[in-house]
Amino acid sequence: MNQMKYSNQTDDVYGIKAAGSKKKTFVLWREVVMAYAAPAIMAGIGGLVTADRGLLIGALTTIGGASALMALMIGLLLRSRVGHMRWVIGAPHLVVVGGFALVGSSLGLYAAWVTSVLLEFMIPGNHLAWVDRVWIDFPLSGFIASTIVTWRWRLVVTTNFSSKRRR
Repeated sequence: MNQMKYSNQTDDVYGIKAAGSKKKTFVLWREVVMAYAAPAIMAGIGGLVTADRGLLIGALTTIGGASALMALMIGLLLRSRVGHMRWVIGAPHLVVVGGFALVGSSLGLYAAWVTSVLLEFMIPGNHLAWVDRVWIDFPLSGFIASTIVTWRWRLVVTTNFSSKRRR
C-alpha cells in the first residue's frame, strides 16, 4: 500500500511540464549537458591558468566525458524503478545523495580499471599519458556528477510531493 502511495506521487515527476504550470520536472538531457559542460569549463580554465596542456585535453575528454556518462547512467537509474523505491524517496536527502555519490565514484573507479586494462591489452608496451589521468578523472567525475544529478532529482521529487500534499 505504501509503495503504491509513493509510486503514484512520483509518476508526475517524469511527465512533460504543462504550459503555465509551476511544477518542476527532471529533464535528463539538460542534466547530461550540464554534467559535461560544467567540469569541462572549470578544468579548462584550470588548464589555461596553469598552462597544463594535459589538463586542457582532459577537460574535454576524460573529465567532461566521464561526467556526462555518469550523469546519464545515474539519471536513467533514478528514472527507472529505483527512483520509485520507498527507501530512495523516504530516506533523508543527504543519505540518498551520499549513497548515489558512493555508487558513482565506485563506477568511475571500475571504469578506470577497465579502461587501463583494456588499453594495456590492446596496445601492449605503449604507455599513453592520458591513461594515468583516468584513475583520478573517472572516480572524481563520477562522484561529482552523481551527487549533482541525485541532488537535483531529489529536489524535484520533494517539491512535487509537497505540492501534491497541499491539494
